[in-house]
Amino acid sequence: MSNLRITLKKSTITCKEDQKATVAALGLRKIGQTVEQKDNAQIRGMINKVSHLVQVEEI
Repeated sequence: MSNLRITLKKSTITCKEDQKATVAALGLRKIGQTVEQKDNAQIRGMINKVSHLVQVEEI
């Protein structure tokens, strides 16, 4: 399995509560912050839900 580098690009201020919770569950707090997560179905689903807020790169 590969890893994913996920970066928060937009603010969650005007987002719905479930989208804010998804961003937090990915481990992101500040704009520009980057985390690495394993590439699996659960993480892909979370990314799909907040795709308009994050940038994803495969490592």
